[in-house]
Amino acid sequence: MTKVFFSYSHKDESLRDMLQTHLAGLQHKGLIETWHDRRIGAGDEFENAIDQNLNDADIILLLVSSDFIGSKYCYDIEMRRAIERHEAREARVIPVILRHCDWHDLPFGKLMAAPRDGKAIKSWPDIDEAFLDVVQQIKAALPKPELTQTRPASAPRAVAAPVVHRPRSGNLSVRKSFSDADKESFLEEAFAYIAAYFENSLQELEARNTGLTTKFRQIDANRFTAVIYKDGTAVSHCKISLGTGMFRDASITYSANDQVNDGSYNEALNVEADDQHIYMKSMGMAFHYNSREKKLTQEGGADLYWAIFIGPLQ
Repeated sequence: MTKVFFSYSHKDESLRDMLQTHLAGLQHKGLIETWHDRRIGAGDEFENAIDQNLNDADIILLLVSSDFIGSKYCYDIEMRRAIERHEAREARVIPVILRHCDWHDLPFGKLMAAPRDGKAIKSWPDIDEAFLDVVQQIKAALPKPELTQTRPASAPRAVAAPVVHRPRSGNLSVRKSFSDADKESFLEEAFAYIAAYFENSLQELEARNTGLTTKFRQIDANRFTAVIYKDGTAVSHCKISLGTGMFRDASITYSANDQVNDGSYNEALNVEADDQHIYMKSMGMAFHYNSREKKLTQEGGADLYWAIFIGPLQ
C-alpha cells in the first residue's frame, strides 16, 4: 500500500480535509493510506512522529499556499526533506497549489504541480473538479517498481524515538456549519471579485483588439454595468447586481442590458453551503453554459458571467 504524507499549513486545514475526502476512493480500494500531523496521538513526540512518517512516505503532497511558504517548519524542514527524498528517488513529491502565491521559483517549482497547469484550487470554477484533477494525478503517480527497488534496504537512517502507531481512520473531517453572516461575507467578496474581474478583462480585451472599445461603470456599491463597442456600435452590454435575485440578499444577478432601473435579470448566482464550504450555484437560466449543478467559486461565477457577456463576439 502506498503511503501518502500531507505537508501543509494549519491555516489550510479545511482544504486538506476536502482533499482527504476526495482521496477516500483510493483508500477504500486499499491503494493508499494517508498521514498528516493531526494523527499524532497524545504522548507521541511531535517532531519524531513527523520525521518518521515523512521518511516512510512514498508520495509527499506539498499543499502550497502563502501560509505554507511562510511556515518555517513546512518550508525549511518538511519541504526540504521531501525534495531530498524526491531527488534520491526514494519518494515522489507532488506540489498541490491550493491558493495563489509566488511558488514557481522555489525548490519545488521545477516539479509538475497539481491541479493541471499549476492552477490554484481556489481559482477553479468548480472546486470539486479541481480536487478530482489532483486525485487523478496522484493515481498516475503511484510508485512504480523502480521507485521501491531503488530505496536502499539497509541505508542508514537517523534513529528516532519509537512512535506508537494506533489504528485510526484517515476520514476525520466533521460537518461544518456556516452562518448567515458567513454567507453574506462570501457573497460580498464574490461581487467585489466579479466587478474587478470584469473591469480588468474589459481593459485587456480593448488593448488586444483593434476596433473594440469598452466601458465599465460602477453605479453604486451593489451594481455595475459593462459594454463592448465594435466600431462604435454596442454589441454586448450587461448589468450585474448584488442581492436582487429570487433570494434577494443571497444572490448576484446578471441582466443582458445596462439599464440602471431595469430590475429584470437573465441569470442568477445563489449562495449555498454544504457541510464543508460555501459556494455559488447558478439558476441555469443561461442553459447553454451547463453550469447549474456546479459548485462555483468566486472565479467560477465570474467566468460564467463573462462567458455570457462575451458570447455575442464569439
